[in-house]
Amino acid sequence: MQRDERDQSTPWGTGLAVAGFVAVVAGVGIVVVSLGLIRVHPLLAVGLNAVAVGGLAPTLWTWRRTAVLRWFVLGAGVGVAGAWMTLLTMAALGPAMSGG
Repeated sequence: MQRDERDQSTPWGTGLAVAGFVAVVAGVGIVVVSLGLIRVHPLLAVGLNAVAVGGLAPTLWTWRRTAVLRWFVLGAGVGVAGAWMTLLTMAALGPAMSGG
């Protein structure tokens, strides 16, 4: 018995919604924690981000082929990248925004 093509379709709408939610939660979480750590010491924030990504990357890499978990992996990747870009932008604009 062969499966129909429609049974194998990718749920793009639901998957992208899950990925978007995971991206927002991960991104906001990383930015908030990093800003708190930057107040203690900037290298602490950089170090913690590097250790966290280095520790999670192998696990997420193995999940990318699993039907449901791949959407979480996409969201986590987009969230981390967006958070890092936000933090770099805030660091670059920080002195200009404070008038210094």
